[in-house]
Amino acid sequence: MKKFMLLLLFCHVASPVLHSLKYFYTASSGVPNFPEFVAVGLVDDVPMSHYDSNTQREEPKQDWMEKVKGDDAGYWDRQTQISQADQQTFKVRIDTAKKRFNQTGGVHIVQNMYGCEWDNETGATDGFYQFGYDGEDFLVFDLKTKTWIAPTPQAVITKHKWDGLTGQNEFYFSYFTKECIDWLKKYVDYGRSTLLRTELPSVSLLQKTPSSPVTCHASGFYPNKIMLSWMRDGEEVHEDVDHGEILHNHDGTFQKSVDLHVSSVKAEDWGRYSCVFQLSGVEKDIVTKLDPKVIKTNWGRTEIKRDGAPDSPSEVPTGVVVGVVVGLLVLAICIAGVMIWKKRNNGFQRAKTSDGSDGSASSVEAAPLK
Repeated sequence: MKKFMLLLLFCHVASPVLHSLKYFYTASSGVPNFPEFVAVGLVDDVPMSHYDSNTQREEPKQDWMEKVKGDDAGYWDRQTQISQADQQTFKVRIDTAKKRFNQTGGVHIVQNMYGCEWDNETGATDGFYQFGYDGEDFLVFDLKTKTWIAPTPQAVITKHKWDGLTGQNEFYFSYFTKECIDWLKKYVDYGRSTLLRTELPSVSLLQKTPSSPVTCHASGFYPNKIMLSWMRDGEEVHEDVDHGEILHNHDGTFQKSVDLHVSSVKAEDWGRYSCVFQLSGVEKDIVTKLDPKVIKTNWGRTEIKRDGAPDSPSEVPTGVVVGVVVGLLVLAICIAGVMIWKKRNNGFQRAKTSDGSDGSASSVEAAPLK
């Protein structure tokens, strides 16, 4: 089975005022004890709405999303109807994709991700609409040309049919460059007390064994527009460094880790290394020196608190920390609907998906945008 990977976010460190609205649809076949269809909406990578085929209801995931009722009393009923229609459409899409790939049984996933981004300082906007099947790109809408890109031969039929729907493609262009942005601005305003806040993390150094990499783990930060890196004499280290993904915490904050392989670092050079956490919009960085005295291990730990003061040593097995991280990842996967997205060296790969029942216009229109 292909590796399940969650696409939770794109990290935009360069722009502290970049906001995003994203929707993730996941339809599955052959996955036991999991809804056959899940739809999740996120604002600035914070889950705001959720629908699945078990509950059959679109529901808010944040208290501030209840404010939408004041502007539109029928909002949640309408979104429920849209998601119910999407559920039926995506069920057919799985069957179509399986036929395209000459497949019968087994586990299969159809994905859809769409949304927009807006920089409230420069006014710049961007949009994306893409589909995937079993973790591989299938179809991507090109906003510049208003045509579809088919990365795999099985999607070429759909590409040609959808390219011919010029009116519909014009609608997509208009939606992603205007209507989606309008909704994004509205949601950001609803949740401004949450979405526009700033929280600094606790930073810890972890090491399983003396020969293991030293992990710099930052948890509890918000927003997720951050940089976490290892520095040597003030210069960023790229060799012997492994970056982890930014993950959600249960309280709405984020966590991230970066490993430094110290096997090639001389003992006398340890003092030249530091883990540096940078949060967009915050001038002061959190700097943690590579010091054996402050490393959490199976035989002891010290935590660097948010004010930079070291805590007193106490024994907390690294396995417990790892278990918490794994548990949070599983929770995030359940919330977002088991998104499969392959990561390449240059970032996340654009998704791909099957068409509708036969790639006709009706199959696209059966899944209206939110």
